[in-house]
Amino acid sequence: MLTAQFIFVMSTHMPEVKSAFLPGKGHLFVACNIMIVIAMVLAEMWLRTAAQYHKQAVVCCGFIVSYLMYFVLEPFVDGAQMTLMMPIMISLIYFDRKLLHYLGGFSILFYAAVYFGLERIVLEKPLLEFFLVECVFIVFVVMSHMVIIRAHEVRDHLEQLTKSEQELMVERAISDKLLKIDALTGLYNHKTFHEYLDSLLEQCESNGLRLQLALFDIDNFKRVNDTYGHWVGDLVLKEVAARVRGMIGLNDFAARYGGEEFAVIFTDKSFQEANAAVEELRSAISLMEHPYAGGKPITVSIGLCAYQLGNGKELLFRKTDNALYAAKHGGKNMVVTASPSPEEGTVYA
Repeated sequence: MLTAQFIFVMSTHMPEVKSAFLPGKGHLFVACNIMIVIAMVLAEMWLRTAAQYHKQAVVCCGFIVSYLMYFVLEPFVDGAQMTLMMPIMISLIYFDRKLLHYLGGFSILFYAAVYFGLERIVLEKPLLEFFLVECVFIVFVVMSHMVIIRAHEVRDHLEQLTKSEQELMVERAISDKLLKIDALTGLYNHKTFHEYLDSLLEQCESNGLRLQLALFDIDNFKRVNDTYGHWVGDLVLKEVAARVRGMIGLNDFAARYGGEEFAVIFTDKSFQEANAAVEELRSAISLMEHPYAGGKPITVSIGLCAYQLGNGKELLFRKTDNALYAAKHGGKNMVVTASPSPEEGTVYA
């Protein structure tokens, strides 16, 4: 604005404009411009240093600058009253309807005071011009009000879209979980178990990840179903699964592998630690009380095998299953570990 004023003054041949830079001449041209710069600098300093009242600083600066600009331009530029709309437009920066109404009402009253106290007396401006400017104020307020309403509508629409998207994400996560979780026990299902194991075995081969696989089977589970009914059998499965889920580590993975067969993958333990963990698990399950099953203990047989590089998934399962078979036929309620030797079928308790 200052550059435009300078070019205008230097390029025009109007004497009254040429005299604008002279002391005591023009419409306090230089003084108003200096005050505009001071107001802008003070507002900028406030915004950069103070932690509060930023909106008030912008509004006050806009109001002061708009009227100073008006006094600078008014003698030379038709329609200089448009600069007085600046405070009203500031409310659009914040999309604040209350601020808009305050600024609009204050601007209408303030301009009326300027007109009747200064312009009508000194400049002899007609009353019709005053009414036109006030009407423009009102039009600006109404238009700004509509813009703010529309902005709020768009915001609400975006919030609804975001909320709907979040709900879809939650539903998708729930659906994905339902596809991965066994409905009865709450453990991962057979399909998810194999997907996870395949991924971990790749990590074993490429990064040397430690991994142990445990397969365990509830002893005499068919007798429980036949004696007490399938609903009791389901309760037993739920309680055993809950105990397994509560005793494994955060980096371990438990799944329901078959009817009464479960699988646990250990990824953050040594073989000795994994062996101690499954032994603790076996003991804890054997100590559980089942009053609905005649008060008789429910036990599990467990086979455990550590993955050896290059063995592959099939050999890992064969050795673990052989260990489980040895536990079932060696007296049940026991842990049998697969031999670390490369001989596939060798196991020891």
